[in-house]
Amino acid sequence: MEAGGLEWLLVPVQQLVSWGAAGAMVFGGVVPYIPQYRDIRRTQNAEGFSTYVCLVLLVANILRILFWFGRHFESPLLWQSIIMIITMLLMLKLCTEVRVSNELNIKRRSFAAADSKDEEIKPPPKRSYLDFDLNYFWHWSKFTDYVQCVLTFTGVTGYITYLWLDSSLFVETLGFLAVFTEAMLGVPQLYRNYQNRSTEGMSVKMVLMWTSGDTFKTVYFILNQAPFQFSICGLLQVFVDIAILLQVYLYSYYPQKPVPHTAHPASTKAL
Repeated sequence: MEAGGLEWLLVPVQQLVSWGAAGAMVFGGVVPYIPQYRDIRRTQNAEGFSTYVCLVLLVANILRILFWFGRHFESPLLWQSIIMIITMLLMLKLCTEVRVSNELNIKRRSFAAADSKDEEIKPPPKRSYLDFDLNYFWHWSKFTDYVQCVLTFTGVTGYITYLWLDSSLFVETLGFLAVFTEAMLGVPQLYRNYQNRSTEGMSVKMVLMWTSGDTFKTVYFILNQAPFQFSICGLLQVFVDIAILLQVYLYSYYPQKPVPHTAHPASTKAL
């Protein structure tokens, strides 16, 4: 009777824990971007956030969804990708609006200060997705250009995936590219810290959030027997986070080298 009563209690508890872990997996990845979104909206300044973060995460999660069609994995991981794509599009929309607004404000201030028409400063040219100028790639003037680019990438990779869906080698490679792209997201920050011999301008709290989140994610992959690509790249992502934290510890014993830029991305990964 006692064993039966204990089992009756453990089953719902295990179910709640399972639901909680799945919910954390789905929404945990977007949590670090919420304060960043609110800060950009409050200050109307997006200089500290690199939109290339959005590019990398959009590519990684689109490829992960396509991988699902070739090899079904845990539903929470699929929903995580969908939620992350929506979050990155919202971040792009806000950053684009803020940047364009700031460019117009600068132009208006210059115009007001001008003494003659010859000194008027023309507004910066609007860059379009169809310009095909690599110098301005992913730095366009309208949010719709980013959407068109994402849809084009999704359509092309989706069509290729459809053609090669029966190839296990292609499917496994697609899954590896998806998670490896995301795992490498912190490497530019790691390299920037190494070049500057400094972690100035980087949020240590944010790195701690990544580390805890990536550790939880990797443990989730292993316990739920997700495809091996997920576990390997999850471990790699944790190692990158730990390496950045080690930089924080090591460089704290050296004088902070001044960084020539006025605005630093607090991180290439989440800021």
